[in-house]
Amino acid sequence: MERQKKTANITGFRYAVRVLFERVIPRVVLVLMSVIFIMPFYWMLISAVKAPAELLSIPPSLFPREFHFENYYSATQYIPFFRYMFNTLVIATFAVVGAMISNSLVSYGLSRIQWKGREQVFYIVIATMFIPFPVTMIALFDIFAKFRLINTYVPLTLPYYVGQATQIFMMRQYLMGIPKEISDAGIIDGANEFQIFVRLILPIMRPVVAVVAIFTAVASWNDFLTPLIYLHQEEIYPISIGLQLFRSEHGLEYQLLMAAASMVALPVVVIFLCFQRFFVEGITIGAVKG
Repeated sequence: MERQKKTANITGFRYAVRVLFERVIPRVVLVLMSVIFIMPFYWMLISAVKAPAELLSIPPSLFPREFHFENYYSATQYIPFFRYMFNTLVIATFAVVGAMISNSLVSYGLSRIQWKGREQVFYIVIATMFIPFPVTMIALFDIFAKFRLINTYVPLTLPYYVGQATQIFMMRQYLMGIPKEISDAGIIDGANEFQIFVRLILPIMRPVVAVVAIFTAVASWNDFLTPLIYLHQEEIYPISIGLQLFRSEHGLEYQLLMAAASMVALPVVVIFLCFQRFFVEGITIGAVKG
């Protein structure tokens, strides 16, 4: 009887330890990591509604004593906020369209069409992933300058129309998992390669195309270095450059900057929440079927 009771205690102890390490501790760690990642965003939101004096208080307050929602309106008046947002939207829209067209076509040619040297070309495309932007920055600027394209949106959008190695790789791995019989059925019905791509393959690619669109939209929306290099007139600045104009003769208008930054981050969050199903599906399917 005592042996059975001792065995039961040992079994219960082992079960409790297993639950602790398999369920409790991982959840606690994930919650703590989530709090750490959310904390900067929370700090931006509360700083946007604080008074300037409260922002300088030591120790800093974790919750506003008074809410100053008028900071959001003042932020839109301090700089031509909506003009910069419109400029950013134009750049991001053209970038997303170019990325979806170019990457899907290139990845289709590197995965579904058999031609001599295909694998070698794919390896060269992948090798460009390891070339940092500062290496090609001066050469690209010189090319665009010779074509008199400086101070236009062309240098900010044209690179997306020639494909990006990371997105080509992602799309190609996804396409490699689509059965070849689908293309064969289109050939039997008399469709050419472009018709097969548009009518049969492209509808299946919606999840990975959505992933590419999200990545491109976020990258273009948050891009700071490229507009800083190519744009020299304030009226065509995107919002990433416009946020730098919150400096005044008396210092940084920190509360207005945080209010504007929160409004800039809002569209990115909304886009992800609306398309997260395609995002997750595209990432997982592309990884599994590659």
